[in-house]
Amino acid sequence: MFETAELGQKIDPKDYKNQLPDLRAELLQAQFALSKTNTPVIIIISGIDAAGRGDTVNALNAWLDTRGLQTIALDSLTDEERERPYYWRFWRQLPAAGRIGIFFGGWYVDPILQSAYKKMETAQVHEALTHIRRFETMLVQDGALILKFWLHLSKHEQHKRLKKLEQNENTKRSVSKQDWKKAKLYNEFVKAAEQAIRYTDSGDAPWILVEATDWRYRNLTVARTLLETLRKYLDAPPTAENHPPIVTPALNSTSILDTVDLTQSLTKKSYHEKLETYQGKLHRLAWEAYQKQCSTIIVFEGWDAAGKGGAIRRMTQAMDARLYRVNSIAAPTDEERAHHYLWRFWRQISRAGRVTIYDRSWYGRVLVERVEHFATEKEWQRAYLEINDFEEQLVQHGSIVIKFWVHISKDEQLRRFKEREKIPYKQHKITEEDWRNREKWNDYTIAVNEMVTRTSTNFAPWTLVAGEDKHFARVQVLKTVCERLEAGLNNIGKKL
Repeated sequence: MFETAELGQKIDPKDYKNQLPDLRAELLQAQFALSKTNTPVIIIISGIDAAGRGDTVNALNAWLDTRGLQTIALDSLTDEERERPYYWRFWRQLPAAGRIGIFFGGWYVDPILQSAYKKMETAQVHEALTHIRRFETMLVQDGALILKFWLHLSKHEQHKRLKKLEQNENTKRSVSKQDWKKAKLYNEFVKAAEQAIRYTDSGDAPWILVEATDWRYRNLTVARTLLETLRKYLDAPPTAENHPPIVTPALNSTSILDTVDLTQSLTKKSYHEKLETYQGKLHRLAWEAYQKQCSTIIVFEGWDAAGKGGAIRRMTQAMDARLYRVNSIAAPTDEERAHHYLWRFWRQISRAGRVTIYDRSWYGRVLVERVEHFATEKEWQRAYLEINDFEEQLVQHGSIVIKFWVHISKDEQLRRFKEREKIPYKQHKITEEDWRNREKWNDYTIAVNEMVTRTSTNFAPWTLVAGEDKHFARVQVLKTVCERLEAGLNNIGKKL
């Protein structure tokens, strides 16, 4: 694979000097034009040790306007990063629309290192690379532009470069025993890199192999590739694929919500007894989860006025305020709109052992954004896979994901709406938007039915809560949370 990057290509110093002024001006023009678009640009600079990754990144920083540029160099995992799913460290660094983010190695560092050192089984490496491909495809489908550069040196040239750096008084500190150890494993690293490139080289995010023997050739090649890619994109932005529209099956006479028995209720006495029991149990379990560093993510979705807020308050009353956080999700801010819709939820992931409660969540993409046409059909259709992948990463990291849809009848919603209008301290809860959403009850029913069908997984199942009787709903929520927490903590005990 790397034969074309070992041809001894060079740029004459005079030619380099002549090309540079126009190149820099054109890069800045393209960057300025990019800043007016909704496209984030992600650049991966990877390659063989001593190939000049740092020098290449420095050149780009010198030639581009740093106000629209960020450089991300991630070292070993920090304590903060260890307490969250692995990809949290990348999500939080993704550039916003119109900006450029340059990653040193990015998400390729660990799979290549672990594979070269034989610290991962073949199946694990394949799984990691498959996840990378899905991650990049998701970003590209959302509008990102990804360029991946592999800077290559032959084995002989790498040793020569390391010796030269070591002999120079100003650069010898940049060469460590670890660098020489890795150099001795040159063949293993090249094999691991080739595998990573083969598995993740796609039309969505192609790899560009760059011969790095001559620094002038290396820098110009990277810069010109970036420039031409930006120009091509700016001249002809990608459009929707020309294929028949996706057809969503019409809802049958019965939906998943029709299976919820809304007649279930509790007497006042039974409610207070069960409330005390499960609140006490939740208090104990929340502290046990904190001590075992087991995070809990609880999602509440449901009809307007279904009682989500009341159920959440009964949960938070049971827990120490230091252990939980409630995120009430509203319309995205300008900053959030400039990123992938999951970006703001990745950023909100709490440290290990905490409970994070979402009053509305990432499911807005397949509910309100779908029904109100805030998202295109292609966007909400691919969101099911993206959401399942997101939740699977949370669970694989050790988090417990609990999801509730609080269901009430259309008649009960109308009764509660009218009640809110009459009671002064509840009037703020009812808005014109609530009445508009009610008019689309059937559309939302179809969306909920498909959401539950496509995102209720064995690792993050949906619980449909009968919310007609608020007392019953609150106890059902508390009981479910306790059962899921208890089961999750018992699994941790078995692993230990």
